[in-house]
Amino acid sequence: MNDSSPRYQPLDASIVPRFAEAATFMRCPRVSAPQGVDIGLVGVPFDLGTGFRTGARQGPSQIREMSRIIRRVNATSRIAPFRLCSVADMGDAPVNPFDLLVSIDQITAFFRKLTEGGVAPITAGGDHTVTLPILRGMYTGKPFSVVHFDAHADTLDDYLGTKINHATPFRRAVEEGIIDPKRTIQIGLRGTRFGDDDIQYGHDVGMRIVTMDDFEEMGRKKVIEEARRVCGDGPTYITFDIDGLDPVYCIGTGVPEPGGLSMRDAQVIIRGLQGLDIVGGDVCEVLPLADPSGHTALNAANLMFEMLCVLADSIDRHRKKA
Repeated sequence: MNDSSPRYQPLDASIVPRFAEAATFMRCPRVSAPQGVDIGLVGVPFDLGTGFRTGARQGPSQIREMSRIIRRVNATSRIAPFRLCSVADMGDAPVNPFDLLVSIDQITAFFRKLTEGGVAPITAGGDHTVTLPILRGMYTGKPFSVVHFDAHADTLDDYLGTKINHATPFRRAVEEGIIDPKRTIQIGLRGTRFGDDDIQYGHDVGMRIVTMDDFEEMGRKKVIEEARRVCGDGPTYITFDIDGLDPVYCIGTGVPEPGGLSMRDAQVIIRGLQGLDIVGGDVCEVLPLADPSGHTALNAANLMFEMLCVLADSIDRHRKKA
């Protein structure tokens, strides 16, 4: 939008209590058409790509509910995303719960329509398979830089004889030319592995891999500096598997791995990406059935807000240059 008053705004909690009205992401209006929307908050209720505990299809719903508590201004960066951009809940991407490949195509088409309409997405999964069709839909010919938070590399060639699942999306995206591996950084890898070569593909194609052991040696500040160096000035996408956090912050996920990032680490690192050319992001693998308290979903909602802040700032900077 070109005027100084974004069209879409969240409900005002001083007028409508947080517990009132139907849940939407951060209490933003539910909008179906891209016109007048700068940033779309989207759900992808898909978990056909999981290899262990299912249920992440319920993730967007619980994250919407817990995002009622999100307010308007980032207390640290002072970014007020709803003041900078028109932000709306664009609903859920369509999926077919009986067909993985059909769902992938439907999700791709949904995000392609958003991209063609000029909408930058922040997405709640769904399992981590969904990042592949999201990026396919957003891709317009220039490979993305990627900041990837995760306990697992998700770069296997196949898993249980299938090529598209939550253990393979970033390998497929590299093969398809959608992401530039040399401008991709993976943060937080840890946990037991199937074999010696589980994360070798990332090393082979030039990804910058920061395991949790590396993270502790480097410290948070140097990891932020490294992420900024790796991504450079290219269009940058942030993807966060919630299991990148230590399980004390995300017991509600399919494959929790002890010894991970703190919520504070995650917030500070995302804030540290301000100034990069952020074009979108996602938070995946929230499993409500494993955490009916909503604690995991609350953390996911706050991570979405951190992404929203740096994305809104990026859009605002581009506008001012235009």
